[in-house]
Amino acid sequence: ATAMVCEGKYVQAFPEYGVERRGQPVSAFIRIDAKKVNLRCKIYEPDHVVVLDPTLLEAVDVTAGLKEGGWLIINTSENPKNLPFTKKYRVGIVDATEIAVRHGLGSKTAPIVNTAILGAFAKLTGFVKIESVAQAAYELSPLKKEENVKAVKEAYKLAQIV
Repeated sequence: ATAMVCEGKYVQAFPEYGVERRGQPVSAFIRIDAKKVNLRCKIYEPDHVVVLDPTLLEAVDVTAGLKEGGWLIINTSENPKNLPFTKKYRVGIVDATEIAVRHGLGSKTAPIVNTAILGAFAKLTGFVKIESVAQAAYELSPLKKEENVKAVKEAYKLAQIV
């Protein structure tokens, strides 16, 4: 959201927390527009979905409401040919987990993949410049600023369209 604001876009971003326990799936939403965003509610029919945890592919319908032709960007090391979504959606993948581990973001058992996956989002959708994402990652990272920027740029480079 910060990267898009830096590019002059209007943004509304918010998480959705329910009664979930620690470790349970969480959703977050972002609206982006060239004009002020006034709608303030959950997004039921997203244009695009980003999946940070590949185990969700078997646990949750990550494509629920996703518009046909929308982007489904997945953090996975899985062979892209094994993904069932390619007929209805544009699918992009990156192994954000491996990138996060390589750059010391989190631990091997609990990597922090959010900045890496944003590099893939920038490349695959073209909605935001990689420089803006890298700048936002640097400014907003409380620790390991350089490592987060490197993760963003590496994910941008390695992201693949399925």
